[in-house]
Amino acid sequence: MPSIFSRIVAGEIPAFKVAEDERYLAFLDVNPLVLGHVLVIPKQEVDYIFDMDDVEYSGLMDFAKKVAMGLKMAIPCKRIGVAVIGLEVPHAHVHLVPLQTIADINFSMPKQQFPKDLMEETAAKISSLIRLD
Repeated sequence: MPSIFSRIVAGEIPAFKVAEDERYLAFLDVNPLVLGHVLVIPKQEVDYIFDMDDVEYSGLMDFAKKVAMGLKMAIPCKRIGVAVIGLEVPHAHVHLVPLQTIADINFSMPKQQFPKDLMEETAAKISSLIRLD
């Protein structure tokens, strides 16, 4: 059965996309730690990030870096935190989290909920500042 992320890639489930190319996709987490929390995934479903071949893994991290640079310009923060946990969805993914404090990337904290219009605005702002070339 395809993962929820594969279903997003296939267009079966909507997402607040911020960047996409032929191999990778970045979108806002619908259960974010903070506003602007982005997930970056390979379009090809791979459960465990370290099972990815070197080219795909390096490509994912390069794509995530480009997204993080745009994210930092879009969301005022001290840093963009990076986390790979891999337990909640069986599809490799990188969390990019705008940080003011270390507590902003504490995954045991309650997740946030933001109105759809704010999520759409945030995704559009981040997207406008990402340079994939």
